[in-house]
Amino acid sequence: MELLRKGSELELRVEQLVFGGRALSRLDGFVVLMDRALPGQKVQVRVVKKKSNYAEAQVMRILEPSPYQVLPACAHFGMCGGCLWQDLDYAQQLAWKHRHVSECLSHLPDGLQGPIEEVTPSPVIYGYRNKMEFTFSARRWLSSDETARADVAYDRSCALGLHVRGRFDRVFDVHDCRLESPEAMAVVDVVRRGARESGLPPYDIRTHQGLWRFVVVREAKRTGQRLVHLITADAPGADRAVERIARMLEDQGPPLTTFVHSINRTRAQVAQGEDSRVLWGAGGIEERIGPLRFRISAHSFFQTNTLGAERLYEAIRESAGLTGAETVWDLYCGTGSIALSLASQARKVTGFELVEEAVADAYRNAALNGVENCRFFAGDLKEVLRHTPRDILGEPPDVIVTDPPRSGMHPKVVKALLELAPRRIVMVSCNPSTLARDLGVLANSYIICSVLPFDLFPHTPHIECVVRLDRK
Repeated sequence: MELLRKGSELELRVEQLVFGGRALSRLDGFVVLMDRALPGQKVQVRVVKKKSNYAEAQVMRILEPSPYQVLPACAHFGMCGGCLWQDLDYAQQLAWKHRHVSECLSHLPDGLQGPIEEVTPSPVIYGYRNKMEFTFSARRWLSSDETARADVAYDRSCALGLHVRGRFDRVFDVHDCRLESPEAMAVVDVVRRGARESGLPPYDIRTHQGLWRFVVVREAKRTGQRLVHLITADAPGADRAVERIARMLEDQGPPLTTFVHSINRTRAQVAQGEDSRVLWGAGGIEERIGPLRFRISAHSFFQTNTLGAERLYEAIRESAGLTGAETVWDLYCGTGSIALSLASQARKVTGFELVEEAVADAYRNAALNGVENCRFFAGDLKEVLRHTPRDILGEPPDVIVTDPPRSGMHPKVVKALLELAPRRIVMVSCNPSTLARDLGVLANSYIICSVLPFDLFPHTPHIECVVRLDRK
């Protein structure tokens, strides 16, 4: 199609949002995908890629607004890669998420036994995150206003913030992220200032030189406790510089519960470290979900939206349908939050988790809540299920709860589920696409009884689901 060659400019009406959050238009039936556009908008775009069955385009100008468009709350919107839908009315966000779940699950071989329920909204849509990771960079990327004044895209000052959308190597300073509390932003400001005053450079992802790598802020929404985790490279002067920042936070920052420093000696751009030390506090914070208390350490997994997780766990309990006589297995159990929430309704609960530190937290959490009918195994799940002797694993489960990462369950884990043949499986998923893949394998042996979507990440395309399966 001549109009759709690379570099050509077009005027299009946006028709819909597709799975993953991109916008879709059609030109004489040919699909055009783009970022940063909303259904109902009329946009001027430039084609940047042409494939045999679709094209990708960059939005140059919004010619007519969408009827569902709202004013974004965040000053960084448009530059940041996080809140893709912050300018879309929240009710519309939920409607599109429901549609994406329905589309992903529409191809299951035996279909669904009932309708996909409406999406349960997040109790709050701003300030809901209890954890955020911020990245250091030796190149501070400038906003459009700064670029216009300076006529450059970046300067050489130490940046601490978030990645520019679609760019792994671009970081801009964040001062007012609306997904976090003002106190978390105050922590970031103090750490950024301390890093700059230290005279030591941020880590460079190309040369692999430099000190400062990441800051993670974790906040307990129910208890108000706060953990700061500073990750650096192993470089001369690191300990003294980190200790100075810790003192600055004590003197100038918001109230903090504990401060942890970790060293990451690898080239991987992950906010984790091999060696950790606690400079002050207990090294972890305590959070509550319902009647339960949980200890969260610097590296352990915990549901990011605490208030939304309370509703999610209630749905998991209802879907499990426990009577008190069942043996339950919780796969990918993290710090044990789901396992412990089921323990009072089960005879015995066993959790499985890859991260040893998370398993240690799970045992602490069980002790913290006086729960005695839970135990936990650390290790790669597909290997643990295949190679651990049955007399150690104990009796086979009546009910299995599985909450895998976005990539879904490994095929060997799905095979193990079929071999274990529990009478009920409760699948928790943060990715409808991989959920559909795994359900497709299980659907020959199980009836899909219910699908309950939950929005734990407002302003993003992400959606969580709780699915109940009963053995045929």
